[in-house]
Amino acid sequence: MDRELNWAFIGTGTIANQMATAFSDAGRRILGVTGRSYSKAESFALKYGVGKVYCGVDDLCADPEVDIVYIATPNNTHYGQIKQCLEAGKHVIAEKAITLNISELKQLSRIATERGLILVEAQTIYHMPLYKKLKRMSDIGELGKARIITANFGSFKNYDPNNRFFNMELGGGALLDIGVYALSAVRLFLDSDPSNVFSVMVPAQSGTDDLSAIALATETGQVATVALSMHSKQPKRIMVSFEKAYVEIPDYPRADTAYITDAQTGETRQLTAGERSKALIYEIEDMERAVRTGDASAMLFGHTLSVMDTMTAIRKEWGLEYPEEKNG
Repeated sequence: MDRELNWAFIGTGTIANQMATAFSDAGRRILGVTGRSYSKAESFALKYGVGKVYCGVDDLCADPEVDIVYIATPNNTHYGQIKQCLEAGKHVIAEKAITLNISELKQLSRIATERGLILVEAQTIYHMPLYKKLKRMSDIGELGKARIITANFGSFKNYDPNNRFFNMELGGGALLDIGVYALSAVRLFLDSDPSNVFSVMVPAQSGTDDLSAIALATETGQVATVALSMHSKQPKRIMVSFEKAYVEIPDYPRADTAYITDAQTGETRQLTAGERSKALIYEIEDMERAVRTGDASAMLFGHTLSVMDTMTAIRKEWGLEYPEEKNG
């Protein structure tokens, strides 16, 4: 497939605007867009030079020109939209969290596999050159085995039960909104899926998870801890303690810089790769490469399944179910 691939967007919110800006920065155009309201989709199209405004997901799926659909809507809508797009023969990249639970994700994965389509989560961590470089260094033994990983992510959001961050009806809560970043970063450095997971959680008034601490362990002797908060600020920081050095990565979701401290000498050096401002461009490029070649290994969908499995198990332990899950 040598021609330019055509993308269509579902959603016109903050992250969709960031993705549209990335397309513009890369000198690319978006074929079409749809959203919760036609007027908002029209405004979005006018702002970013989008060629088509669809009346809804049905209209988008019926367009034979669409190759890839980017979904940037609330978490609770992802499953239905992804399923509809896959059944229409479209490749899909959906924002985090890609689904509400592992059952939904496995069902969608089967559909994608059966139809020879690419389905992935829009997880910037997996596409940043810095992480690819660190992973190569780890794989060739330069850093030794990763033993202990700590990851923090805390936001301060004004409490509003109608806002998606605290709204059970929209799949809100810290775990699915920001915990997916922390757990995805952790999973990148684990040798295998965690075999033991323990956690504690403090709920918000609305019932969503507000604060939590999570501990994970693998059968190969690795340990990780994650601290999340939706109503208190924390630095977005991950530290990976390898056998030969420890690596600190500030602002890790779109990181381009890491600090490596030698375990023997205590000497610290700076490692840079890629550019933070191009995070979404890297994501676009990797998605298109996967569609063109049929090789989606760089998208690390296996890690996405692993993280979703972990998050589902954690919420089950908490007794936290979303309305769709209770009614499903």
